[in-house]
Amino acid sequence: MKTPIRFTALALSMFLASGVASAADLKIGVSMSAFDDTFLTYLREDMDKQAKSYPKGDGVQLQFEDARADVVKQLSQVENFISQKVDAIIVNPVDTASTANIIKAATAAKIPLVFVNRRPDQKDLPKDVVAVVSDDVEAGKLQMQYIAEKLGGKGKIVILLGDLANNSTTNRTKGVKEVLAKYPDIKIEQEQTGIWLRDRGMTLVNDWLTQGRDFNAVLANNDEMAIGAAMALKSAGKKDVLIAGVDGTPDGLNAITKGDMTVSAFQDAKGQADKSVDAARKMARNEPVEQNVVIPFQLITPDNVKDFK
Repeated sequence: MKTPIRFTALALSMFLASGVASAADLKIGVSMSAFDDTFLTYLREDMDKQAKSYPKGDGVQLQFEDARADVVKQLSQVENFISQKVDAIIVNPVDTASTANIIKAATAAKIPLVFVNRRPDQKDLPKDVVAVVSDDVEAGKLQMQYIAEKLGGKGKIVILLGDLANNSTTNRTKGVKEVLAKYPDIKIEQEQTGIWLRDRGMTLVNDWLTQGRDFNAVLANNDEMAIGAAMALKSAGKKDVLIAGVDGTPDGLNAITKGDMTVSAFQDAKGQADKSVDAARKMARNEPVEQNVVIPFQLITPDNVKDFK
């Protein structure tokens, strides 16, 4: 099951105006890869709050669209923003390898473009294209280093991968494996994709347990799959398996507090939201911006979890 969305009206609406628009408001189109993703819901809500924080007469009106994990739909949304002559576009890409057409369309129309949360795979972005992301390799390193030390450098792990079309999956897993290179006595028993979903994480771990597979830790690319793993392990009566997630969502923090999850890497939704909206606003006003903005991950453990609530 997926976690409930905090603001149903926001999740269902295809249009959200940040306050009452005035003639002076900048109009920014925002295409999100999926409205029903838990972390992206928090990101979207924080973007809305940031847009509403600017002074009257100098405001920002955001128009949110749900790409529903469809690359073609997302490109169509960007093309619609261009035809509406928006002042800037923010995109949370469905597929980080399929952003070339989005970049081409926006730059040809001379409309500033900001990618948020997921950076396009291409190494160098053109002028007037900005990325506001976090270093996913760092997230994988943080969670695996903590787990490796807890295991005493020995044991078997399973990895729950996110969406394979997403470079966050690739890079978080890369971070895990870079740490594992220092611990030859920690072996990977299984790795499969749970495509970011709680129910898929639960199903995979249930399947592994049913097959009689033995493992000491679960490394999940996000909190949702980690929570699903915790549910499967709890129902099987397994209490000694360490579980690591990424994101630090409210549900993830609660799982750590209750002892259902061992550790997570906090991904700062508010930091990404504030910087992406601010970058789009500045570019629309022809003000200078940093092209590659990286919001750091932070390790969340039972000892400091209260600091993230």
